[in-house]
Amino acid sequence: MAETAPARPFLKWAGGKSRLLSQLEPLFPKTFTGYHEPFVGSGAVYFRLRALRPGLRRVRLTDSNEELINCYSALRDSAEAVIRLLARHKQQHSRDHYYAVRAQPPDGLDSAARAARFIYLNKTCYNGLYRVNQSGQFNVPMGRYVNPTIFDAGELRQASAALQNVALNVADFWGVTRLARRSDFVYFDPPYHPLSPTANFTSYTAAAFGEPHQRQLADVYRALDRKGCRVMLSNSWTPFVLQLYKGYERIEVKAARAINSKSARRGKVSEVVVLNYRP
Repeated sequence: MAETAPARPFLKWAGGKSRLLSQLEPLFPKTFTGYHEPFVGSGAVYFRLRALRPGLRRVRLTDSNEELINCYSALRDSAEAVIRLLARHKQQHSRDHYYAVRAQPPDGLDSAARAARFIYLNKTCYNGLYRVNQSGQFNVPMGRYVNPTIFDAGELRQASAALQNVALNVADFWGVTRLARRSDFVYFDPPYHPLSPTANFTSYTAAAFGEPHQRQLADVYRALDRKGCRVMLSNSWTPFVLQLYKGYERIEVKAARAINSKSARRGKVSEVVVLNYRP
């Protein structure tokens, strides 16, 4: 499939980097070979890199969220089937349909139907929030949308084109140490360390991402640095995170916080971008 217009994220995703791209793009390394993104999320950074470097090769996108990786894989391999199924969801959209689809066990569906279910729920759930319970079941209530834009066929086809020849795997972040080569670019966008004890949202998967995982991620960052990779990481601007990456370049960026139960608490917050190279 030939690429036409540049692809962009088609999912709503807490922590997605679309609004930060203007600040992140000047920090990308000027030269690199392969690209790895172990917490791919909305794919905003990858899609921007692909637009900047249409000939980008040896790309590996991973995430521990099986539904997300299946969605990208199905869109890469069977975009038209996913689009047809989304059209059916759009026709049937209602409160009853939403909760019936939410109750479906995704592992009983084929890849395209599973992806269409994932996109449909993502675009019609409350606040675009992806959250699962301890059993791994999606549990977000339906959003209060009058006429939600469930999908844009052209946008999905562009994403499909950008995902061709991309390796997509369900994997934990530490696996990148085996696969990344010297001069590869690795971008980490993990669940953020909470700014406060009550701001701890890490339920993208059934397993929480706490301080031990943040420390392990810092160890992986250092291992990749020693290997000669170009490494970039985003996280919250907190004393804990700043200490973890002491000795590396730590750049402050301002991000719009879009997801909060109280609208008064949505606004600009500081984030850190950690680099082991000069941009």
